[in-house]
Amino acid sequence: MRASGLNWQGLMEQLRLALPHCEVTDQSLAYFKYPKRTVSVNLPVRMDDGSIRVFRGYRTVHSTSRGPSMGGVRLREGVNAHECEVLAAIMTLKAAVADLPLGGAKGGVDVDPATLSPHELEGVVRRYTSELVELIGHNEDILAPDVGSDAQAMAWMLDTYNENTGTTSNGVVVGKPIPLGGSYGSKDARGRSAALVAARVLEDRGESLERAKVAVYGFGDVGRRAAQTLAAQGALVIAVSDQDGATFASAGLDLDALSAYREQHGSVAGFATDITPAEVTELDVDVLMLAYDYGTLNAGNAHAVRARYVVEATNRAVLPEAERFLTEAGVQVIPDLIASIGGVVVNYLEWVQDASNFFWTEEEIEAAIDQRVNVAVSDVMGVARTRQTDLRTAAYALALNRLHNATVMRGVYP
Repeated sequence: MRASGLNWQGLMEQLRLALPHCEVTDQSLAYFKYPKRTVSVNLPVRMDDGSIRVFRGYRTVHSTSRGPSMGGVRLREGVNAHECEVLAAIMTLKAAVADLPLGGAKGGVDVDPATLSPHELEGVVRRYTSELVELIGHNEDILAPDVGSDAQAMAWMLDTYNENTGTTSNGVVVGKPIPLGGSYGSKDARGRSAALVAARVLEDRGESLERAKVAVYGFGDVGRRAAQTLAAQGALVIAVSDQDGATFASAGLDLDALSAYREQHGSVAGFATDITPAEVTELDVDVLMLAYDYGTLNAGNAHAVRARYVVEATNRAVLPEAERFLTEAGVQVIPDLIASIGGVVVNYLEWVQDASNFFWTEEEIEAAIDQRVNVAVSDVMGVARTRQTDLRTAAYALALNRLHNATVMRGVYP
């Protein structure tokens, strides 16, 4: 299930398709083309055997025109500066689509967490945070969870920042444990909102999720919650995959039993009929939910997709060359800028709660997420309908207009 690459050129080509549908000048577009900054850091860490190993880390701040930047920290083998720059730009667009007072950022460390002990991983996370301590902050750049980083990693980041600065600033990190200023809904928002967005788009096209067949590529936190939410709306989740395998049942999987099985065995493989993860993307289903990482669908496998709708529950799950083929084949792609928007919304709500030291209930958080996600979906579908274009182009046009307005009002310093 290793993701294919992504590049800046592909993003810019898609953005250019949106230019006829928005009011963007060369000046404001120039701001978007270049990240505000990208830093790389070397992270020497003492390993359990006493040796010193040096890891490479990165952090890109793409834009602060609408507010402080916010973005995930990826702990994944192969992470590089270019990947962070592209994903930071996508975060800028996503925050603008959600109409949040934030810019985009992304960072990471080139490491496979599975090869480290908990103590070694803590050392990597703390050293990474220490190297960035002068560049991050609740009003500057906010760290969020991403691939490989969980609530515990965010807790280490928070503690390291506060120890270095002598403060108790909870808002520098989101996705934290609730006792440290975290928010309800943080773990479930991405998958739940992806399912809700899919339902909205199908409804807009006169369709229903009732008895719709669904395949989920990536049964982590996002994919699991998306599958559960879709099933609650009447869909049949017939296949799911994880890093170690995939399982299939034509009559629908028992998701509660599957979750318990995966907890016990470490994989979904062996639960029902075994298939390969690649076969999950090739099934004849109504909805293919992509919940793994960027590049799941690319030039090499897009031709085998038979789903009618493809949902990007994670950023850049469909690469541009794959999307061109899918569009020509009549497959509707529901893009990450709306399908995975629940993640940035819940992170924003956590940041707001930390700033005010006033925390909402789980029910209030879920209602706030749903409300903002629904407004964003309605805005994008409205642009698509008015401009007679696809959802991704409409989302880009909406985001670029909002970024343009902020850029023009700010002007150029000095």
